[in-house]
Amino acid sequence: MRRRSFLKTAGVAGAIPFCGAPVEQTGVPLKTPALSTQEQEAIAMALGKKGTYNEAQATYSVPLPRNDLKVTVKNDPVPIPFGFGGWVAFKKSLDGKQTVMMSDTVLLEAEVNPLIDATHAAGLEVGAIHNHFFYEQPRIFYMHLHGIGDTAALAQKYAKAIRSTRLFPANQPSGGATASAPAPTGSDLFDLPALDGLVKYKGVVNGPTYKYTVGRDDVQIIAMGAEMTAAIGLNSWASFAGKQSDAHIAGDIAMLEGEVNDVVKVLRQNNLEVVALHHHMLGEQPRTIFLHYYGRGPAANLAKGFRAALDQLGKRKPGGMQH
Repeated sequence: MRRRSFLKTAGVAGAIPFCGAPVEQTGVPLKTPALSTQEQEAIAMALGKKGTYNEAQATYSVPLPRNDLKVTVKNDPVPIPFGFGGWVAFKKSLDGKQTVMMSDTVLLEAEVNPLIDATHAAGLEVGAIHNHFFYEQPRIFYMHLHGIGDTAALAQKYAKAIRSTRLFPANQPSGGATASAPAPTGSDLFDLPALDGLVKYKGVVNGPTYKYTVGRDDVQIIAMGAEMTAAIGLNSWASFAGKQSDAHIAGDIAMLEGEVNDVVKVLRQNNLEVVALHHHMLGEQPRTIFLHYYGRGPAANLAKGFRAALDQLGKRKPGGMQH
């Protein structure tokens, strides 16, 4: 589907005030300017970890997995890539004047308020705090952080905010190789062609998990003057753990307001549990709601439920109920 124009989705005129830096909207569709090699290196230097640059979306992202944690869901151990990996991403505003940062952080309950304080002390903002799971032990919360400004300065502020936490890459276990036999990967545990055929996308193997990430190419969503795309957190996803015959699924559906109840209904019709319904961003246009879900059973059945939710997207107008 073709992307809608900036004029249609963001409004004809006005400004989105964010972090004290309003960005004027125009009626002209714009393409996100690239982050320079020097800017990418400045981010990696600040965090002490290299990320990846998505050229198509002009976004530099760094994964922040909580490899120090051991998590169970319904008393069943699940791997960290199943849904306990945070991230931080950077991209230019559409006018190219500033860089926008978005982050999702994985936290224990006792870590939430100290990170709020550190975030504000560093000159950044908190956008959302919520759960992604039921039944997990230990209890996990997710905090979205954001900021806008010069790339290097923004990366340094973010590093300052998380430096004393287990989120900071240097504070994570090294994950060195062991002498034991290689653990099975998602390729060994799941019938990937069968799942891809059901979901109608190709996923990515990450350790013992298999994950789909699907953007919203049918609509242009703007926050802090930047285009929100899959690489900076505007996506629907599904992660599989376990094995083909007995799998866990967890994920997120990115919806416009008018799509929420259609997605809720179809997930329940497919025996997937709705876990959370909330925002991830502040001030975005059009408003975007995220739904987290969970399921257990044969992987093929779970994949059909995810695909059914995706099929509800793009059918309705940006907001309001349909009569």
